[in-house]
Amino acid sequence: MSERQRGAADGRRDKGIGRREFLGRSAALGAGLSVGAASILGAAGANERFVVGVMGLGRGLGLITTMFKVPGVEVGAVCDVDRTRIDRAMRTVTGVQERKPAGVQDFRRMLDDGALDAIFIATCNHWHAPATILACKAGKHVYVEKPGSHNPREGELMVAAARRHDRVVQMGNQRRSWPSVIEAIEKVRGGAIGTVRSARCWYSSRRGSIGKGKPAEVPAHLDYSLWQGPAPERAYKSNLVHYNWHWHWHWGNGELGNNGIHALDVARWGLGVDCPRTVSYVGGRYHHDDDQETPDTGVASFDFGHVGATWEGSSCHPRQPDHTPFVAFYGDGGSLAITDPGYILWDLAGKEVERGQARRDDPAHVANFLDCIRSGKRPNSDIEEGQKSTLLCHLGNIAYRTGETIDLDPATGRMKASKRAEELWGREYREGWEPSVG
Repeated sequence: MSERQRGAADGRRDKGIGRREFLGRSAALGAGLSVGAASILGAAGANERFVVGVMGLGRGLGLITTMFKVPGVEVGAVCDVDRTRIDRAMRTVTGVQERKPAGVQDFRRMLDDGALDAIFIATCNHWHAPATILACKAGKHVYVEKPGSHNPREGELMVAAARRHDRVVQMGNQRRSWPSVIEAIEKVRGGAIGTVRSARCWYSSRRGSIGKGKPAEVPAHLDYSLWQGPAPERAYKSNLVHYNWHWHWHWGNGELGNNGIHALDVARWGLGVDCPRTVSYVGGRYHHDDDQETPDTGVASFDFGHVGATWEGSSCHPRQPDHTPFVAFYGDGGSLAITDPGYILWDLAGKEVERGQARRDDPAHVANFLDCIRSGKRPNSDIEEGQKSTLLCHLGNIAYRTGETIDLDPATGRMKASKRAEELWGREYREGWEPSVG
């Protein structure tokens, strides 16, 4: 990205976009990369490129593959605490682009690289906020994977860092840029099913037991101390890295933060709401006697006053033949179900009225992020918008962990809750890793 472009972006910082403009820009991005992203990102000339670094090379490797479908992107650095992942990512990148990326284990080395315009963060959840805040302070724009934060306080700090350092920060809930989902939300908010009263979300899977981990030697290729990063130190065990941290509160947010964020974000978007009045969660661990701490089955309920929403999760049972959709909206004139990524609209009698074309378009979400770095506008899933949805997941988990119904002040977004619930608003950090916006 040229200094001219960077200066233009800094000088045209947008305070938000209207709904019509948002839908129009998103639809253009989703129209197909040969037309959409190519026309948007190719406008400044083929010789001007964005150079990015990628942190976390599990999900990050998928992001790299997505980036290479977007014109004008070069991967300048790949980072992971696991050297085997670095080697694999470097082979992937050098198989596509001429320049060999730097391969680093310590994320902070990317912050010192003046050639990098942006950092893509696809790490464990406990790293999302500290890495985003440090990147913003270093002058980097950030694409951070969902759920965007480990706890509500971190979400507040991420938004503050993006604003203070005037950086574009996009959250990776990519359905905000999928054409068919945008079209479905436009219909819901445009009156296609009448006045909307509620939304329901589902997730089901067939996850097996993770067993009971045993103390083990840290593999030579893994920097476990750096993997822990900002989280208070705990001993390494055999069934933690690289995925099962999701089911431990110390590092993860359970299925609600892992997959529930996608559906709840779409539900909140369609309902046009921000903060609920009350949140409850009924469920538990019903399937396996193992090390998992987070619930495998449950229903989270959100009351926004004039509308409501629920999320039903079943991590260890696929619940056939329910054939539940991804998100469903219910209005006075009918129903609309988003089947991820298509949609179906019914009237009140249950007659199918319309069916939307299914199309996934993750490159459009990356293209939108890069376009906003150039233009200075807010992206489709600006971190402030993303954290409103992430907060729903955090509140559901707090309700589960405390066994309480959480009451909130929608005007402030803060809880009226017990001491235990308040303690879960933030977390403790390893010495020297406390996030600081300034």
